[in-house]
Amino acid sequence: MPNIVVLIKQVPDTWSERKLTSGDYTLDREAADAILDEINERAVEEALLLKEAQGGEVTVLAMGPERTTEAIRKALSMGADKAIHVKDDAIHGSDVVQTGWVLAAALGQVEGVELVIAGNEATDGRGGAVPAVIAEYLGIPQLTHLRKLAVDGDKITGERETDEGVFKLEATLPAIVSVTEKINEPRFPSFKGIMAAKKKEVQTFTLADLGVDASTVGVGNAGSAVTAVTPKPPRTAGEKIVDEGEGGNQISAYLVGQKII
Repeated sequence: MPNIVVLIKQVPDTWSERKLTSGDYTLDREAADAILDEINERAVEEALLLKEAQGGEVTVLAMGPERTTEAIRKALSMGADKAIHVKDDAIHGSDVVQTGWVLAAALGQVEGVELVIAGNEATDGRGGAVPAVIAEYLGIPQLTHLRKLAVDGDKITGERETDEGVFKLEATLPAIVSVTEKINEPRFPSFKGIMAAKKKEVQTFTLADLGVDASTVGVGNAGSAVTAVTPKPPRTAGEKIVDEGEGGNQISAYLVGQKII
């Protein structure tokens, strides 16, 4: 089995209040608790399952500020062998195309990688395009939004579920795939895994190390920009129904009025 790289991302916890900065309207990552994105846990799990069945090595690759090391250690504690952290202030505010460009350059630092696994989309951006961008830059096949995948020799197969049905896909390695929440249930790191993660190798690269011109990335050079934001309106009080024998009918009428049923 060839070496596998898993793309991971640290995101604000979905249970925290997410805010945008007042200056450039980028995500304020210090305003909320940070976690390894759940879909990335599933991507890591799928890589580990392939490694356990066929051998090879699993490297996790992340891009972000110093705080990203917390997410990296979580992936390492699950069982990944080593990690790469791309850390450079110039990356701040990069769009999906710029992100794909930097990650494609970082993948060049991993020797013998033939399979890249990512989540189908990050919960803080919902772009869902980074794997496709990387595939275009590297000139490799992409199998995206998979609920199942398998590797046999130099061939990778998968299933993609859509509103129109289930599609079977295949490609030859090297390739990049993205997975959905239906792919598996990620394991919990064991105490042994948590302790072992502290000793595993984490390589750090800047844009200069990767040969990426800083003027091609970042919020000031992005192909899209947020020009204004409107705060989310405060939650209003719900409608209270006192059951005096007609509570069920009142609730049904309310749900019908809201077009819920």
